This record gives sequence, C-alpha cells and structure tokens, in this order.
Amino acid sequence: MAGAGVSSLCENPNEVFLDVSKILLTYADNILRNPNENKYKSIRIGNPTFSTKLLPVRGAVECLFEMGFEEAETHLVFPETASVEQLRRVREIIAGERSRRMGAGAGAPPAGRAAEQTSVRPPVRAPAAGAAAATAAVRSQPPPPAASAHSSSPASSMAFFRTLQSNFQHVLLYETPALQDKALHCIPHTQLRTRAQQRLQQAQSADSECSLREEDLLVLELLQWFKGEFFSWVDSLACSRCGGKTQSAGSLPPSEDDLRWDGGRVENHFCKVCQLSTRFPRYNNPEKLLETRRGRCGEWANCFTLCCRALGLEARYVWDSTDHVWTEVYSESQERWLHCDACENACDKPLLYEVGWGKKLSYILAFSKDQVVDVTWRYSCEHAEVRARRTQVHEKWLLHTLNALNTTRQQPLSGERRQVLLERLLVELVEFISPKTPRAGDLGGRVSGSLAWRAARGETGTAAPAQEAAGFVFVPTETEKSERVFRLSYNVVTDSYTRAGEVIRGWDTAAWRREAVFRKEETDWNKVYLARTEGSSVGRVSWRLDCAAAGMRIRTATVTTHTQTFESGRARCSVCSGQNSTDLPGDGEAHTFPGLAGATEMVVTVDLDGGSSWQHAQLFRQGLEETDKSSLQIVVEMEDA
Repeated sequence: MAGAGVSSLCENPNEVFLDVSKILLTYADNILRNPNENKYKSIRIGNPTFSTKLLPVRGAVECLFEMGFEEAETHLVFPETASVEQLRRVREIIAGERSRRMGAGAGAPPAGRAAEQTSVRPPVRAPAAGAAAATAAVRSQPPPPAASAHSSSPASSMAFFRTLQSNFQHVLLYETPALQDKALHCIPHTQLRTRAQQRLQQAQSADSECSLREEDLLVLELLQWFKGEFFSWVDSLACSRCGGKTQSAGSLPPSEDDLRWDGGRVENHFCKVCQLSTRFPRYNNPEKLLETRRGRCGEWANCFTLCCRALGLEARYVWDSTDHVWTEVYSESQERWLHCDACENACDKPLLYEVGWGKKLSYILAFSKDQVVDVTWRYSCEHAEVRARRTQVHEKWLLHTLNALNTTRQQPLSGERRQVLLERLLVELVEFISPKTPRAGDLGGRVSGSLAWRAARGETGTAAPAQEAAGFVFVPTETEKSERVFRLSYNVVTDSYTRAGEVIRGWDTAAWRREAVFRKEETDWNKVYLARTEGSSVGRVSWRLDCAAAGMRIRTATVTTHTQTFESGRARCSVCSGQNSTDLPGDGEAHTFPGLAGATEMVVTVDLDGGSSWQHAQLFRQGLEETDKSSLQIVVEMEDA
C-alpha cells in the first residue's frame, strides 16, 4: 500500500511525476545495486537537483522519508538501521506507477547513474510574463538549512522551507514590466490618484501639520475600488447551464491551460438539478486573475499585490499559516508597513484577525522582491500564546533560513538599498516588541464570504457575535461639556466625520457596531453609499454617544439621515436608549426624540436587508460631487446629570 508521500506524489501532473519519479528511482537503485557504497546513502540538501527539482514538488521529499532516509545536519542519509525492504517496496510502487504512465517497458532509470547527473525539466512552468523571473529565482535560492532536532519532524521543516521558497519566488512575478502594464490598464489609476489628491487636500485643510502623502491615500482608494468594483468573492459558482446553486463536490483534474496559469487545483461545483459540474480553477498566476477577477482570499491578495506594484507602491505578499493571505504596503511618510486586506477593504488594522476574527495565529511571513520577514508579532497582542503555538519548526532554524534567503536575494542590490532594508527591519523589530491595544477597527468578525463559510472557519468574531462587537463610543469633550452641545456629521463622499472641527477618516472608525457593511462607489452612476456586503443577508451599523462618562445627560436629541431602497429591499433606522427604541425615518429630514430627555446615552442603528441583491438597501446614497452634504447628522443638547 502506498504511503502518504507516494500518494501525494501521484497527484502531481503527469510530466512532473515522470520527471521527479526518475530522480527518486535513481536514488533508490543506487543504494539497492551498491549496498556497500556509503556515497549513495547520502543526499546533500544543497544539491541543485534536490533543492530545485525535488523540494518544490508535492510528495517528493516525503517519498524519501518513506524509503527510510533521515535528516542530518546538511544531508538526508539512509542509515544502517534503515530497512532495505522498505526502500524496495516504495521503489516498486513508484516504478509501477511510472511504468503505467509511460507504457510497457518504460521503467526505472539505469542503475548506477547518479541522481546529480540526471537531467529533468522544471516541475512547474511559469507563464511567459514571468518565466525569466521565476527561473532566476529558482537558480538563486539557497539550500534549505537543516532543521534543529527540536523541530517537530524533518518532513515538517522541509514542508515549511518549500512554502518559503515558493512564495519568495512567486512575488518576483509582480516585478515583470509587461505584467505591471497589463495591470495598470485594468486600474482607473488617473481617477484613483485624483481622489487621493482630494482626500489629501481635505486632510491638510483639517490639520496643517498633516504628514500624509498622496500614496497613503491612494492605497485607500485602491482598496475601495478593488473590493467594490473590480474583484468578486466566490463561495460557490452558479451552474453554467441553469444558473442555479451548486455544491462543492471535490476536485476535478486540471487542463493544460489550467496548469499553464498555475491552476493545479480545480474545484468541482456540482448542480444536483442539471447533474452538471462547473469547473472552478484556483489560478495562482496574477496575470490570469486580471481576467477572471474572482476567487477567495488567495486570489484577492495575489491580484491586489500586483495592482499595488503596478501603481508604484512598495508592497509585499503576506502569508498566514492559519489559512489567510493579504498585503502590506510601505508608507514613506509614516516609515512603516501598513496592513492591507483587499477582501475586507481594511487598512492598518493588524489585530483584526486575532482580536476580531478570533484566529489562533502562529506563523505570518511577508514576501517582497527584496526580502522575507517574519511579521507574526505585528498581528498579535498575545505573544506568549503565539509562541506556544509555534511548533512546526525551531525558531533558530527559521531565523537562520530567513537570513540565508535574504542574503542570497539581496546580493545583486546596491549597498545603499541593503542599508535601507536593514533600517526598515530594525524599525519593524521595535514595533513587534511594543505593547499593542486593540482599536475599534480591529474588532468584529470577517465580512468576506458567506456566513456559513465564515462560521465554518470560526472567523465570525470572538467573545460575542460580530454584530455585538463593541467599537467606538463618543464621549463629550470638555469643550462640548462647556458648550452643552454635541454635534456630529458624516459625509459619505469624503468618507469622513466632522466633530467640533475635528475630522475622523473612515466610516467604520467611529462606528460602535458593524456587521457586513461596506462603502460602495459607483463611478458609472456617479453615486456612493453604504450597503451590506455581497452574500450577506443582513447588514448593520450603529453609532453610540455616552454622556454619563462626562457627567452629563441628554436634554434634546435630533438626528438626520437618509436611506434608499429598491424592489423589496429594507433599510430600518432607530434611535434607542436602554430598553427604549424609536423608529427613525430615513427621509433626510431632521427628527427630534423627546423620549431621550434625561437619558445618559443614545444609539443610532441602521439595519439593511431584503431585496434580491445587496444593492437594494442603501444608506447615505449621494452623488460623488456632493462633498458638502451631511449624510448623517446628530445634534444633542446636554445638561448636568
């Protein structure tokens, strides 16, 4: 019976299997035909055949372990205590599968031919746009350092190294000029830059000491456009025949075209009505993703990182071992890396995953064209718990491996560039060890994907459901106390709040509770509004004022807002205090609530649901030119409690 390693090896495309099995059979036959020759019982980990042709292929190294090889300091060795019969059994299974695929008479390679001399084709072909970069990356990779005896297993360290090597190679595709040009043609970059400039002018008007640059706000515009207009999330595809719902039914074999675009995994979305399978190739090549414009977090982060590079933003791809990926963008004005998650339209909310989603983090690594960095500590405020979970590889092994990868990658760089990278890394290290406190934007569960999918992954939130996650609370300032009035207005076009001369950017930064809501810009209709995220049946957002914390209570309260619905969509607004709740008409008129007199707090809530589309219930719908109109206005006159 084949072991897990052989089974994994057999799942590779035919050409890959034939190439790699040839090398594996050579290793086995060298030992079987020369049992007293120790030179055949040792495979140097730094050997190019091993590190570039076996290591990246699924199941290849595992087959060696199943044969009986063990990991030593710098080699894999076949010890004297290993079972030759076990080696022979694994060898025969591989040879049999190879013969079956090649036809009668096409068995193992001639005995005695050293594996180092075996000529094989690369196991993965990069598309034309990135072939040169990918080939150069493979040739430049350093050998994988030997794992410490304290790591979980040799196979574990090898698997981890393959992940590092694969991601570090992949990000070089983003640097291909032709691919960046193709991405740039998909991005309305002139429009995005114009909006970023307008945002910057507004920020500078509000704060004369504002140090932000246009690129900082360009990132926000790119995130909004990418999620709202360009890319779409896929839970399950509609049936290609009837358009009805499909269910996941395992995988399908990839086609040659799928493999060309690094789509080795193809999901089978099956329609029970039509008895028809709809194929969903999980493409890993960003050039193809510019065309398909759909997927889950892997496709989103892959394509978004390319778009960042196409706009000249310094970006890196972030891999999380707990099954998520995103992007980081370097801010020159702030001299730090900013977390950017295109799936969530989230920027600079690094504790979102641990605090908001409830993820149990362990390893998070960021890959750029120049460097790979262990950035786990940026995304956690529970470092002790994270350290306890980091058992896949030994920490010294990981540090040594990252240093070796970076040293090799940075060899062609100028001394000045290497110094810049070093200084940035030192700043990051200080950030990593600095205490972190969750902010309002870090709270709340995941919004991308269906509720069932998020719940299955345990990413709907921690401690309380996402809709109950407490966020920002307004408390009267000393000035507001002395003037005995609290005034807040929000403009959806500029996406900013104004309060006593203070400007707060981002609708969600000052929201108390939010669930499955995002800001949508429709450039074709020249409109902008808040709506529930696609795939969500209900969206909710609320704002809270707490007067008690300032020793005040409400005398009068007036609220103005407006909603718009289509077909059977519903937008329900309310104002409540304690157990008392009053409906708020979303007609754009000012409404006063006498029932709040004497209360010490108030909450304004909007629920969006109904309709056949997420667009059928909208909050704050306005024209993009209406930069002076208040989308939401809350005026509260106060008195001493």
